[in-house]
Amino acid sequence: MKIADRLAAVAKRSVAWGASANGVVTIYTSLAIPVMTRLRITEREVLDTLVSAGVARSRSDAASWCVRFVGQRESSWLSDLRSTLEGVSKVRAEGPTLS
Repeated sequence: MKIADRLAAVAKRSVAWGASANGVVTIYTSLAIPVMTRLRITEREVLDTLVSAGVARSRSDAASWCVRFVGQRESSWLSDLRSTLEGVSKVRAEGPTLS
């Protein structure tokens, strides 16, 4: 906690901290930022299923769980996508500008 507090003062922003024991990691401090989404009925049903099953406490918690799940399972795909986007940004920057 002391290290996180010192870093937060220097960085002038909140710093998450946690602990790990026996292969279990628990984060004690983190930011949650509300996000507006437009979901179809079938997508809301996925969130409601996660809530009903006790995987998540609310739809917003279920949406967060889904994002983490995809991030963990598809890390190489996301990495490739980010690399591709960096290449697109570079090519755009080298192109002509519109006046």
